[in-house]
Amino acid sequence: MEKILNIITAKMQAAFEKAGYDPAFGRVTVSNRPDLCEYQCNGALAAAKQYKCAPIQIAQAVAKQLDAADFSMIDAVMPGFLNLKLSDDFLRRYLEQMRTAPNFGVEKSGQGKTIVIDYGGPNVAKPLHIGHLRSAIIGESLKRLYRFFGWNAIGDIHLGDWGLQMGLIIAELELRQPDLPYFDPNFEGEYPAEAPFTIQELEEIYPAASARKKEDAQFAEQAHTATYELQQGRRGYRAIWNHILRLSVADLKRNYQRLNVSFESWLGESDADPYIPAMVEDMKARGIAIPSEGAWVIPVAEEGDKKEIPPCILVKSDGSAIYATTDLATMVQRMQDFHPNKILYVTDQRQSLHFEQVFRAARKAGIIPESVELEHLGFGTMNGRDGKPFKTRDGGVMRLEQLINDMTDFVRAKVVENQIVEADQVEDTTAKIAIGALKYGDLSNQPSKDYIFDMDRFAAFEGNTGPYILYTIVRIKSILSKYGPWEQLPIQASANPAAKDLMLAITKFAPAMEGALKSSAPNLVCSYIYELAGCVNRFYHETRILTEEDEAKKAGYIALMGLAKGILETSIDLLAFSAPEKM
Repeated sequence: MEKILNIITAKMQAAFEKAGYDPAFGRVTVSNRPDLCEYQCNGALAAAKQYKCAPIQIAQAVAKQLDAADFSMIDAVMPGFLNLKLSDDFLRRYLEQMRTAPNFGVEKSGQGKTIVIDYGGPNVAKPLHIGHLRSAIIGESLKRLYRFFGWNAIGDIHLGDWGLQMGLIIAELELRQPDLPYFDPNFEGEYPAEAPFTIQELEEIYPAASARKKEDAQFAEQAHTATYELQQGRRGYRAIWNHILRLSVADLKRNYQRLNVSFESWLGESDADPYIPAMVEDMKARGIAIPSEGAWVIPVAEEGDKKEIPPCILVKSDGSAIYATTDLATMVQRMQDFHPNKILYVTDQRQSLHFEQVFRAARKAGIIPESVELEHLGFGTMNGRDGKPFKTRDGGVMRLEQLINDMTDFVRAKVVENQIVEADQVEDTTAKIAIGALKYGDLSNQPSKDYIFDMDRFAAFEGNTGPYILYTIVRIKSILSKYGPWEQLPIQASANPAAKDLMLAITKFAPAMEGALKSSAPNLVCSYIYELAGCVNRFYHETRILTEEDEAKKAGYIALMGLAKGILETSIDLLAFSAPEKM
């Protein structure tokens, strides 16, 4: 479905041509002075130079060629602006098209294309903490946005499951339980089906081992040896590793599910490891990688760089691989498995140099052809009210589960105190409001910017917050349920300024979503639905809807509210939260 701005521009260009001027001057924009008009065209000002006449003369000539049936106002004003307001009938017909079109008329521009979005990156055997929040919810929203535009969007968690932390856990476990069969190199039987630890014990084992490594050189050496032997396939260590993965992945899924975040691919660094030897040898053979102080590096600096871009280290001087090696091998794997048109990484912005190096190395080595787009979306930090990275009261890093629990408890107290719903609905309502508050509070910020985590503000029912958006949806649901069946009602012409403002806001849906996709910016979805929710609430306060005596007019109001509800619900689904039935 054509966007409304394109339709108006086409009409304006035809008018320029009919008046004897180049149609290219007929570009229309949304007015930056909504108190004067809804749309404007400044083309006469530019055309005046080419045609050597007064801009107002051109504007007046063009205005006469526009169809008055499409506009309620066509004003040519000094020095040569064309100010427009749409006619009620034109707007009604456009909204009726939106109402009946799939996806409210948003074109499936990504049909036939595949994108892999890397937005998880947790390490197994460690609990998720608040540093994992932004990656998860920004990435999930972008995945849904791409899918909305028709892309085959694959969310890849990219687990950290193959590094030294595995060796540390194995070494610590052997220290504590040396008689386990996993440590007997001569054991040939079946290993126990159940892990020798719980997820809670596992989460204690790793930090204990990490602390021990700093104080005990022999233990550190044992951990490095265990890591090497695991990666070489030692049977007992692989069995422990499988236990770690099984418990960790189950716990990760449980926590991500609370955030309404899911992944299509649960691959990790271990899955990319088999691709490393052949990749490294190929790069060495073709001269892509060169020796440097005992290591092998890929020079990635380019002429015109405004800052120093160091070489990408492929193999360290001790022969081991590093993150860049694994990331490049993962690209090899993704190209083979998914044949993507684009790969998008959502990580902390402090990794921007790393991804610049890796992207250049991947292009240079031919791992990623020029036809495949690479993007790194670096996000800012979630800070406390003191402006510093958010911490627990005792200064530690807060677990993500605890953050969700705190927000849930805070919202539950409000729900119970204000008796928003019946007792049996408290938990479901609380969970939806809490997740909406947490996600919207984060996503409404530009991803690259730091922001202040403020529970009081995020959970407020007024202002630019998730609960305000949810309350607006619930209010519409209440009105529609009182009216009765409404889904087939046609859109009517606007009856008052508030109705027209709401109709105009609805027409901005497709451009807003396209802007969010193009800029990898879920905050633009938030900005749009905040504007739309404001228009809904003004319309509600300034219009008698259910008490309107004219049945045709009432039906038109209900149809308009129904369309707004559909767009708001679609938008919050793109942000990966949902509205309760009552608030």
